[in-house]
Amino acid sequence: MKQENIATAGNMGSKVRSDCFVSVELTQSGGVQIDLKSKVKFMYGKDITDLTQKVFDFFEIENANVSIQDSGALPHVLAARLEAAINKLKVTDKEYLPEFIRENKYETAKDQFRFSRLYLPGNSPSLMINAGLHKPNGLILDLEDAVAFDKKHEARYLVRNSLRALNFYKAEKMVRINQVPLGLDDLSFVVPHGVNLILVPKCESAQQVVEVNLRIAELQKQHDQSGKIWLMPIIESALGVIKAYEIASSAGNIVALAIGLEDYTADIGTRRTNEGNESFFARSMVVNACKAARIQAIDSVFSDVGDMEALKENVIKSKALGFDGMGCIHPRQIKVIHENFAPDSIEIEKAKKIVNAFIDAGEKGLGVVSLGTKMIDPPVVKRAEKVIKVALDLGLIRADWRNDFLTETKG
Repeated sequence: MKQENIATAGNMGSKVRSDCFVSVELTQSGGVQIDLKSKVKFMYGKDITDLTQKVFDFFEIENANVSIQDSGALPHVLAARLEAAINKLKVTDKEYLPEFIRENKYETAKDQFRFSRLYLPGNSPSLMINAGLHKPNGLILDLEDAVAFDKKHEARYLVRNSLRALNFYKAEKMVRINQVPLGLDDLSFVVPHGVNLILVPKCESAQQVVEVNLRIAELQKQHDQSGKIWLMPIIESALGVIKAYEIASSAGNIVALAIGLEDYTADIGTRRTNEGNESFFARSMVVNACKAARIQAIDSVFSDVGDMEALKENVIKSKALGFDGMGCIHPRQIKVIHENFAPDSIEIEKAKKIVNAFIDAGEKGLGVVSLGTKMIDPPVVKRAEKVIKVALDLGLIRADWRNDFLTETKG
């Protein structure tokens, strides 16, 4: 909200946690006056006011009335709220950035497993804190549908600061930007700050991917960065489905296509069901486009967070269609998704045979890998190796699985 020389940012209310609501009024004199209301004022009041003063000094604001209603905001949250309010009142290129914690300084691989990705509303810090402890493969800080339009400005600062200061516990750091072209403005808040993967919503053409990549390249050059940033376009319309392969093959940094069934079913004028007959064509098109482009296919979220049995059935169907993972909107969904996207005993045993044959051929100096009378192509070996890796990561097989396998086959 902006009213003449007053601006606000943040959230308040009896149910708000780990956040704050700030109001900033620029004045002509009197210095920076801070009115703090907080249940932890006795313990942390000085830290809060010191940080507030530091932010105003950084932006060279000498006079202001600042009201803070604190609900347990962490320093990077308070700083984001103050900066968002200040930027509504003052044009500046300066950024007040929290320290980039070393735990978040990692990149991710194009072909790593992405069974699960947990959506976190980009303007709700309480849902972000410790979300990585639930061990999803990816955490999505969402700037799009989960953020009200009038809150998108302030959410950008919170997402930026969270990428730097919030421990993701090695989950892939993802951000869903807004639909292009609005989403291009989001990129300056995420590209320089350690994001691993950007989701491009409502993607309907390769040109949208090109525009995103051009802006990423521009920002990386500006900030002297060269790390790989992956893209996951989301197919959410009839046109997007028809153009799925065009989109999937439009750039080398695309690791997957996701499908968003709520918007897709609305676009074709039908209702989404658990059976999924109304989306079978679209999901099959997306899977085939991904497999043709040699990238991952990621299914839509399952919206009933209370029905784990229905979720399990949905995951089994999804895997059978060829999907490699799906989104989730609640931490309790992660375990079910991982267990049912994980390779089963038949897949693991097949993978053991293929990988063993590959190792055996190498040990014998053979240039060709065969299993029985069948030749094994390199992509098949690579897929089998990935199955073994995830089985190891999930504790489904032992580290010395090959010795066990050889013993069993000899017996």
